[in-house]
Amino acid sequence: MGGKYRITGDKYPRMRPPRRRGRLVLMVVASVAALGVLGWGTLQLIDVYTGKASAAGTADCVKKASPSPSATVSLPQPGQITVNVYNATARSGLAKTTADELKKRGFKIGEVGNASKQYDKKVAGSAILLGTSASLKTALPVLGTQLSGAQLRADTRKTTDVDLIIGTGFKNLAKQTDATKALTALSAPQPAAGTKKKTC
Repeated sequence: MGGKYRITGDKYPRMRPPRRRGRLVLMVVASVAALGVLGWGTLQLIDVYTGKASAAGTADCVKKASPSPSATVSLPQPGQITVNVYNATARSGLAKTTADELKKRGFKIGEVGNASKQYDKKVAGSAILLGTSASLKTALPVLGTQLSGAQLRADTRKTTDVDLIIGTGFKNLAKQTDATKALTALSAPQPAAGTKKKTC
């Protein structure tokens, strides 16, 4: 070719190959996905700062932490309990005076007298309350409200009566007002097991 412009050298311009349509589609999909994730994260942050997520979490915690309704403990009344009073100390007349006071407080009185050789002069505390295994959660705790420091024990008897064996540490029964308060507290509803408060 003549004229002002001439082609020199051995390199020639080449045409760029056409772009692949698949790569373009992939890039568009990736961009849309990234924008979606970013938008979802932004929405979560907005919910946290506006308190919506916190309120939902608190409601869930309150629901889980609410204790289930507790049932009233079923305990016998003093008039349903027959008490045998035995004196295991060297003080005479102690069994009778104690039995008379328990009777005034509504308990039924069975046998009254000295303790057997198994316990005579061998009870160091205030008293031993003795009954069946079932009475450990029924009659004996009720009787235990009438004096402090008594030991609750079970034996193999078949009857429903219970024994009050007075020990050398016994001074007198609890004041009736204190015993009544203790009995009321014992009969009050107790929280059901496994209802611990959840910390959120």
